[in-house]
Amino acid sequence: MKGMTLFQQSTSQLDPVRFLELEITRRCQLACAHCYSESGPAVGHGTMTTEDWEAVVTSAPAAGINTVQFIGGEPTQHPDFERLLRCALAQGLRAQVFSNLFRVPDRLWHLFEDPNVTLATSYYSDDPDEHDRITGRRGSHARTLANISKALRRGIPLKVAIVRLWDGQRAEQAWRQMKALGVGHLGPIDRMRGVGRGAGTNQPSVAELCGQCGNGRAAVLANGDVQMCVLSRFLPPAGNVKVTPLADIFSSRAWQELLAQVPRHVGADCKPAFDGNDCKPAETLCEGNALILPARGVLTGGKR
Repeated sequence: MKGMTLFQQSTSQLDPVRFLELEITRRCQLACAHCYSESGPAVGHGTMTTEDWEAVVTSAPAAGINTVQFIGGEPTQHPDFERLLRCALAQGLRAQVFSNLFRVPDRLWHLFEDPNVTLATSYYSDDPDEHDRITGRRGSHARTLANISKALRRGIPLKVAIVRLWDGQRAEQAWRQMKALGVGHLGPIDRMRGVGRGAGTNQPSVAELCGQCGNGRAAVLANGDVQMCVLSRFLPPAGNVKVTPLADIFSSRAWQELLAQVPRHVGADCKPAFDGNDCKPAETLCEGNALILPARGVLTGGKR
């Protein structure tokens, strides 16, 4: 575009942030081999207090946010998870809970049935031993599978991400199993991202990102840092919500500079040329970067 710098061209056509990932804890009952946040049973909730998170949630609509995603770690492990979810709903926000579905108390099922709440989870194999080897927790396959089925029976909109960590993993069989169960929203099988534990001894790079980071979405990490998504955590943050209001961060030079670090997609394809998979775990739809939650029953194939 004439008169525009390369920096301006790389960020000016991105959608404004509407979808906000909230990494409310890094604690998790599992210790997945590829976890981007290196979560686990002994990891803490982060430095954000419940009041800090409530301040983010209540300020989100004024910053242009219409949907928040509670993520971790395992978000339901946060001692005030229910309080924060109810706070989001009270602001008129839609909420997605990205859970391992390892343990779901009865009281949470009733909350998940709210028409403005959806669920998402990850699944790795139709072989229980292989799935449990990835999660680091024996019995996790049986529990997650049972709760996937329970969510479908209850008609709760559910997204399932299948992630491949190694060649020979029964990812295709897992995908077909989810399809047969009636999961209506299954993206393409994703690959392990080289971030957190997934990086091993390597340094993470922007080549591990899907190219949609920051395009209509952003993330607040467990320490308050604002990133383009939870996977871009290895980059310098655009700011911290404990110091700077969310809306001010999104309008800052630092946010624009962060956006400019990610290679963007080319042509009509929604992904960069080097990446054939959708962005996990946000799983925001590529078509127009749509962030509107589908009506209850559309994703699940279940009753309305």
